Amino acid sequence: MILDLVFQAKMAQTHFTAAAFLVLVLISSSVLMAESGIGVNWGTLSLHKLSPSTVVDLFKQNKIEKVKLFDADPYCLNALRGSGIQVMVGIPNEMLSVFSSSTDACDLWVSQNLSRYMGKGGVDIRYVAVGNEPFLTSYSGQFQSYVVPALLNLQQSLAKANVANFVKLVVPCNADAYESSLPSQGAFRSELTQIMTQIVSFLNTNGSPFVVNIYPFLSLYGNSDFPQDYAFFGGTNHAVTDGANVYYNAFDGNFDTLVAALNKLGYGQMPIVIGEVGWPTDGAISANLTAAKAFNQGLINHVLSNKGTPLRPGVPPMDIYLFSLLDEEAKSILPGTFERHWGIFSFDGQAKYPLNLGLGNGLLKNARDVEYLPSRWCVANPSRDLSGVANHMKIACSNADCTTLNYGGSCNEIGAKGNISYAFNSYYQVKKQNSQSCDFDGLGIVTFLDPSVGDCRFLVGITDSSSSNVEAPGGQVNFWILILWGFWIYIL
Repeated sequence: MILDLVFQAKMAQTHFTAAAFLVLVLISSSVLMAESGIGVNWGTLSLHKLSPSTVVDLFKQNKIEKVKLFDADPYCLNALRGSGIQVMVGIPNEMLSVFSSSTDACDLWVSQNLSRYMGKGGVDIRYVAVGNEPFLTSYSGQFQSYVVPALLNLQQSLAKANVANFVKLVVPCNADAYESSLPSQGAFRSELTQIMTQIVSFLNTNGSPFVVNIYPFLSLYGNSDFPQDYAFFGGTNHAVTDGANVYYNAFDGNFDTLVAALNKLGYGQMPIVIGEVGWPTDGAISANLTAAKAFNQGLINHVLSNKGTPLRPGVPPMDIYLFSLLDEEAKSILPGTFERHWGIFSFDGQAKYPLNLGLGNGLLKNARDVEYLPSRWCVANPSRDLSGVANHMKIACSNADCTTLNYGGSCNEIGAKGNISYAFNSYYQVKKQNSQSCDFDGLGIVTFLDPSVGDCRFLVGITDSSSSNVEAPGGQVNFWILILWGFWIYIL
């Protein structure tokens, strides 16, 4: 009897072990075969701001479940409460210095910008992006020494707030952090080797992915010899042969250069998230609706096919975040006049072109219940001499967005008078159609006939509802007060 019980116990243990092993195999397989998540970057540097609640509704309509913010914008975070959308919150590079030297500042930031929003019915914050491309070559090492100390201090703050097991720290890097003539020879820039070793070790220890921003458009824009078809996913006559591997598009080549660089540090299997990737629709040659649709749809189809890349066959990026959701007319144009036109939606939440995000919802759905200003425009007065208009144009375009008038832009060929009208109207709409904003010393006149020409759209603004139904941004204000207080204490 005893022997029988022992036998049954051993058999039960064997069955349990086998069952547990099977479960582990199934779980592992599901992780490896899981489709990449498709998310978006939600930037807010706009002259015509949609209500955050309207934007969140736009996410829901399009079944977008992953969103990346560039800061802890309280209006955005409050609108995301209870939505179930997974959020990556950004910390601007300018804050890294304070976080690298002050645990109190880190504790306060976590309290004000994470803890207060999380919990039941709150915001599903999964990642905190510590800086944004802090190693960009154009920064000349300005933020480099702050990143690792800031990471360590913030990790302690997450632990104190009991969210370290749920919220992961990441460091979004530009693809210029690594380099090589061939993907298999990829390596981080020599001056970054030590710090990248520390960062990647930190990420691995804490279960965080490596986040990288990849922009084939910028390769094409910055190099007249770059083969255009290699930037897309429709096949190329300029494939890159790397030993036994052949690369048919710039995205895969760039991705595998990072894989090789990580492998050199001993972390070749680290999960990779694409923090930014996309194609602009205006403001430069090759920045147009046709190209943007071809690139973004090709990218989505490629990633969701689960083909992976030559160095990671069958293992696509963990997630990709399209750049970006909406056009941002207030962005700096130092990188190029295309910078304000990355959105898959225009400023008013209307889809620019048909795009299937692969999320089971068909083509993009437009934002609902957008409140527009009246249908009227400001144009050049046809009865006036416009020879003295230059200064008025300068004022209009310094306060509004005129980048579509540049070479390669959608409004580049509407003529001198058309350029004046476009500038006047852009200013008029930014000023919420204030009657004085279409004066220009009598050179402007209001019309009720849409002056749009072909692909050149003369916009009508939207009502200012950016602060509706959300609480005041006290946390963000308090944080900056702390920084300023610490600064004055330091210099005194």
